[in-house]
Amino acid sequence: MPRQKSTRNANGRSSIYYSDKDKCWHGYVTVGVKDNGKPDRRHARGQNQSEVAKKVRKLERERDEGKVRKPGQTWTVEQWLTYWLETIIAPPVITENAFIAYEVAARVHLIPGIGAHKLDKLEPEHLELLYRKMTRAGAKPGRVHQVHRTIRAALNEAMRRKKITENPVLLARAPKVEEDEVEPYSVVQVKSLLEAAQQRRNSARWAVALALGLRQGEALGLQWSDIDLDDCTLIVRRSRLRPKWTHGCAGPCGRKFGGHCPQRVPLRTETAGTKSKAGKRGIGLPDELAGLLKQHKLEQEHERLTAAQLWQETGYVFTTPTGGPLNPRTDYTEWKRLLARAGVPERRLHDARHTAATVLLLLQIPDRTVMAIMGWSNTAMAARYQHIIAAIRRDVATSVGGLLWKPAALAEPSDDDSAAGGPTPTA
Repeated sequence: MPRQKSTRNANGRSSIYYSDKDKCWHGYVTVGVKDNGKPDRRHARGQNQSEVAKKVRKLERERDEGKVRKPGQTWTVEQWLTYWLETIIAPPVITENAFIAYEVAARVHLIPGIGAHKLDKLEPEHLELLYRKMTRAGAKPGRVHQVHRTIRAALNEAMRRKKITENPVLLARAPKVEEDEVEPYSVVQVKSLLEAAQQRRNSARWAVALALGLRQGEALGLQWSDIDLDDCTLIVRRSRLRPKWTHGCAGPCGRKFGGHCPQRVPLRTETAGTKSKAGKRGIGLPDELAGLLKQHKLEQEHERLTAAQLWQETGYVFTTPTGGPLNPRTDYTEWKRLLARAGVPERRLHDARHTAATVLLLLQIPDRTVMAIMGWSNTAMAARYQHIIAAIRRDVATSVGGLLWKPAALAEPSDDDSAAGGPTPTA
């Protein structure tokens, strides 16, 4: 009995038919309109009618749900990551530091690990295998999560642009990150640090970190035009970036790194905007800190006279002995020296920010005011930066003890006691 052939449907409707030319069944589904205005017809092919009918129904379902991949180039993961980095999110769309984190994750881990996969064929298992390989190679969970967040962001953009219909990263499981609880410095330790800082250059730098909680880049990006010492106010407007250099020599200079080249050329600007919109903020200065900054300004004037023609007029509050901007790496080294001199436990420089936030908690400053001072865009950051230290625990314990163990004769009657006609304590 001859094979029955279906006819093509007109007016853009889906159609299934058998071709004698290649002895296969074919299906066509109209899913939209191309950029040139012509119908976007997708093709399905199979050895039997039921197989093609299943593919056609899937295309129709994806069309109705708005999940059809756009026509055009079939991207590999490597091609999409490269395009995403260089064209979609390159600065100034995101900050320089955020871009570097994405770029390193893509170049070092994602492209070598899964770059050859077709974008629409990538599976969660491919990602989980990459994460396991990274872990076995010694990568910390935080590094693996940075890679996970990078590919998730890149494929979310691909899905928004309909290069893929689903993001497989949303199903992939990355290793759990156990965040270490930060132990902020006590008030006594902060005083020890401030006393030790008085014996070193740029001593006000550490007072700003511990009292105001400025990020390292924000403190190093401060300029005198941002500070009003008469009104005791400070405005955070920018953040100092870690320098990055390339060789500027005409011929080989013999130095391996661009930063060591005598004619080095900067690859980025000295500063950038704050980390977020909330990061640009005004802060009131304690009188004592304003006094330290006034003294620091006088010391800087003396250094300007000493340096003479070598002085660089940059306008920064914290500078090198010749007026240049401080390198964040040098600043971090000085922090470590300060810890040793003060005899306090080893901590990260960023832990000074945790300390400042915890001091605001001790002082019971309202949440919205804390957000404005710290430059947070939401109150959830308080749980991350404000820590329940021993002094707070003692205050809570005292309050609980006073409530539960207060003599009964001094306790006020509850509503339940009054309603029940219970005895009322006499004066």
